Formats: sequence, C-alpha cells, structure tokens
Amino acid sequence: MSGAGAGIAISGAATAIAAAAARKRMLEEEEKMTGYKADDLNGWEFKIIRANTRKFKNPLVLRQVCEEEARAGWEMVEKFDDYRVRFKRRTDKRANDQFLNIDPYRTQFGITEGSMAAIIIGAILVAVGIAVVVILMVRGH
Repeated sequence: MSGAGAGIAISGAATAIAAAAARKRMLEEEEKMTGYKADDLNGWEFKIIRANTRKFKNPLVLRQVCEEEARAGWEMVEKFDDYRVRFKRRTDKRANDQFLNIDPYRTQFGITEGSMAAIIIGAILVAVGIAVVVILMVRGH
C-alpha cells in the first residue's frame, strides 16, 4: 500500500477506535443518568432511543419519534442530547404491542450503526483507491 493509502487506512482505524471509545463513554454516562429507585420501576419500563447522527436536534424529528413511540404507550422522559431520548411506559401497555406497526422496543432511530460503519468503510476504501490512482498517475504508470 502506498504511503497515502496507508495513512488513510490508519486514519480510518483511528476513527473507528475513537467512535468505539465515545460509545463506551456514552453508555457509562447513561448508566449514571438513569439511576432508578425501586418505586420508579414498579409498573414502568424505560428505554433510550439513540440516533447515530444529530437527528433529535431537529424539533420536527423529535416530535415525529415521540408521536411514533406514543402509539406504543411510550412517553418522553427527557432528551439527553441530540443523539439520545429516554422514554417510559406503563408495563400494562405491552398488551397492545401485537397490534403495532413498529417495534415497541426499538432503540435505534435513523441509520443503524452497521450502515454507518459500512458507509465509513466504503468511504475509506474509495479514498484509498483514489489515492492509489493519483499516485500511479503522478509516477507515470
């Protein structure tokens, strides 16, 4: 691999490592932010919906996800940031889950982590390919 191609690959690996570390920090933060007492859990269930992009910055998107979740009985508790929103619902609302057209336990909104990773890897491969072509053209091959 050429020097430029290797640099791009290393940069991509560093990006992936940084993303994994950020996700770990985010999950640890959520653990601290969502401490519940036994009474809080009695008859309630909670979930956090995450987006891999800043989807919840847009008030229309936030309203859309809240309306979709409300069909399953979920109520927004709080918006952590532009990437995460916490919901709760009474456990008796589970009885209607079979009639829903969405997964009442979804925790992902928008592009999935797998799709995001595929896009990043694809972009890195394209960048490496372009760098190799440019280097070969400059060298006159």
